[in-house]
Amino acid sequence: MDPRNTVVRLCTEGMTAEAAGRGDEAHALFRRAWEAASDDYESCVAAHYLARHQSTPEDTLRWNRACLELADRVGDARVRPFYPSLHGALGRVLLELGERAEARAQFEAGAARLDDLPAGPYADWLRLRIADGLRATDPRPADGPDPLRPLLDRLCARADLASLALLLPPYLANLHRPRDEERLTTVLRMLHAERRLPEPDLTALADVIAARQPAAPA
Repeated sequence: MDPRNTVVRLCTEGMTAEAAGRGDEAHALFRRAWEAASDDYESCVAAHYLARHQSTPEDTLRWNRACLELADRVGDARVRPFYPSLHGALGRVLLELGERAEARAQFEAGAARLDDLPAGPYADWLRLRIADGLRATDPRPADGPDPLRPLLDRLCARADLASLALLLPPYLANLHRPRDEERLTTVLRMLHAERRLPEPDLTALADVIAARQPAAPA
């Protein structure tokens, strides 16, 4: 986005005010950005930030939907990176309103657009948020306790930061696509191959890895 653009500049100032805890000032700046917008692209940018400063989830939903409609009308490369965030924001407010099925559809749409984001901390954060939304709206009954959680709990209790730094990113950001599942399995194998964990943890790792293998054909 062009920082010289009036709408972008006002939204940037609004974000600065928001970060400093000046919510009313931020809302006023985002409203000014909305009123200054001269086309669908600028309106889309302003609507995204206005959605963050609504007093009810119903109003938040309305502004997020307006933002998505505006992005669809623009329909070019400028808005392509917006979609993961737009769908994620819609999913969160729909979940807050109890619309689980519609929320899940939005989280799935956001997951499908994550590759439109450049790699970096923002993409990593948004991926975590969408993965969390997918877990919260999973309609399938759980097969039982998560077999990896007891091991993670023990690693946390021992403050084994090296192991946690390896395991948590693919675990928490798992979108359950084949490549995500393979990434998590690979990390589990790497940690097991180090052989530095206590024997009960190595056994638990081996069990989790074995359970993740596809069943052999009959």
